[in-house]
Amino acid sequence: MAVSEPAAGPGRWSLALVIATAGGLGHLRPAPGTWGTLGAALPAWLWLVYAPTAWCQIGLWAAVALAVVGGLWSAPAAIRRFGVLDPSQVVIDEVAGLWLSLAVVPATHLAADPTLTVVLAVVFFRLFDIAKPWPLNWLEHLHGGWGIMADDLAAGLLAGMLTVAVLH
Repeated sequence: MAVSEPAAGPGRWSLALVIATAGGLGHLRPAPGTWGTLGAALPAWLWLVYAPTAWCQIGLWAAVALAVVGGLWSAPAAIRRFGVLDPSQVVIDEVAGLWLSLAVVPATHLAADPTLTVVLAVVFFRLFDIAKPWPLNWLEHLHGGWGIMADDLAAGLLAGMLTVAVLH
């Protein structure tokens, strides 16, 4: 797996860039969005396996909120750093989207088979994130951090609903 290096200079490892790239996962190649999604899947799966059932959704919703706030805060720095409106290195949007896809799944389904639930959510999320059907593709036109985050949050919502439908 190849790793793309950001250009040298001030702020190379700033907190904003660490958050935007999900701890550097966004620098992995190929398919940084898939790496970001898989990187988000592991802690989510661990949470679902080891946390009490009553805490599963609370933890997921808290994680979604933190990822969204972190993404909206860090995206402008990443846009400036990488010089494009939606840098491929920014994968905090994939993290937030995947966690949202799991957060909308009822706790009973989460507890019943966490592995199957996470696998389905990952597959459905990546399908929606890559295909970007309307209106997901329109959301990319929003300004700044919202343009980066909104399409992945919508993909996560759709993936979560499809995961629920399959598990039900």
